[in-house]
Amino acid sequence: MAAIEKYDLIVVGAGPAGSAAALVAARAGLKVIIFERGEFPGSKNMFGGVLFGHEINELIPNYWETAPVERALIEERYFLVSGNSATTIAMRTKDFAEPPYNGFSVLRARFDKWFADQAVEAGALLVCETLVESLIMDHGKCVGVKTGRADGDVYADCVIVAEGANSLLTRDAGIHAEWKTNEVGVGVKELIKMPKDVLENRFNLTGQEGVSMRILGLTKGMTGGVFLYTNKETVSLGFVAMIEDLAARGFKPNDLMEEIKSNPMIAPFIEGGSTVEYTAHMVPEQGYKSVPRLVHDGLLIAGDAAMISNLLTGEGANLAVTTGRLAGEAVVAAKAAGDYSALGLYSYQNALDASYVMKDLKQFKGFAGYLHGNPDLMDLYPQLANEFLKGLLTADGTPRGAKAKALLAEVKKKKSLFGIAKDLWRGWRVIK
Repeated sequence: MAAIEKYDLIVVGAGPAGSAAALVAARAGLKVIIFERGEFPGSKNMFGGVLFGHEINELIPNYWETAPVERALIEERYFLVSGNSATTIAMRTKDFAEPPYNGFSVLRARFDKWFADQAVEAGALLVCETLVESLIMDHGKCVGVKTGRADGDVYADCVIVAEGANSLLTRDAGIHAEWKTNEVGVGVKELIKMPKDVLENRFNLTGQEGVSMRILGLTKGMTGGVFLYTNKETVSLGFVAMIEDLAARGFKPNDLMEEIKSNPMIAPFIEGGSTVEYTAHMVPEQGYKSVPRLVHDGLLIAGDAAMISNLLTGEGANLAVTTGRLAGEAVVAAKAAGDYSALGLYSYQNALDASYVMKDLKQFKGFAGYLHGNPDLMDLYPQLANEFLKGLLTADGTPRGAKAKALLAEVKKKKSLFGIAKDLWRGWRVIK
């Protein structure tokens, strides 16, 4: 690859956003190159493991027929855990076990490789094990990238940065400052292997069915939560916690992970399993409030590099696919118009603003701050819910009315009813 060779588009990062952008541009006949620092796409990537499929199905109809998906998620469980107790809310439907499906559990090492291969089949060139060290700027316009390869710099009419939340390229280019410790979190995940029949019996599953679980009460008051997803023969168990909270409390992620695994409400789900993979990664937490300027002369930013994630719904991968697709479409339009200036690429921002992605992020922009400002939501409320319900359901000869009154009095000792109402009202105001 000669240094003087020029492309229509350089994509940095072969995750969901980068591969979506490359696929769209390559299908339109653009000359596209993707740089991936890992040994292969997905080798250095980590996320909880859920892919909501609507967005990728628009790009690759019936993607589930060829994509390395794990299980179709037919049930969503929410756990409020404290001590030996858990209050659970669940929704299960067989409708999600049929095409077009709602979402799948996936493993990034397999899925990202498959997705990048779709872009390659469309004509994109994928170059792995290559670190993009910096953007090449010419009078304020991005014209290429400096790589760590011997053949040097690579040039293009446009660059899309999709290298994840820890994007040094955009920081070093002055597009944003160093992310603050309350803007990003640490995601830690273990992949725990167990026999397929054991897994299916344990979670009441058949065939390709899967379960997604979201758990509050195990992060010691830190903003974040625990997740568990079923794969074919493994379980993805992990947590996300804000870096600021981890630092303030002096918790080591490994130690917290071990506590989560040994919790009596979690341990039965992974009993007898063996850890076959451990990963950790930086994840965006603040959503809309942290999104930098995404459109520049010759440059677009997509996916986690754009800090686009939805803490309320737990969405990330499908948002990345959407941003990548829209960025790719903007580059195609810029190619047709012969204008790669910020104005010529601004259709990306317009399309993003009109999409569900930015509409949701704007609506829920205060949610991360609400959680961070209310540690009781992470710890005390799960405790109160379990103590109240466990006491109410305990058959000990006490009249239920008297029992409920006594239990409510115990709740008020730990949190006033006014305080509870205030927290609920603030939460409603944030998401309505």
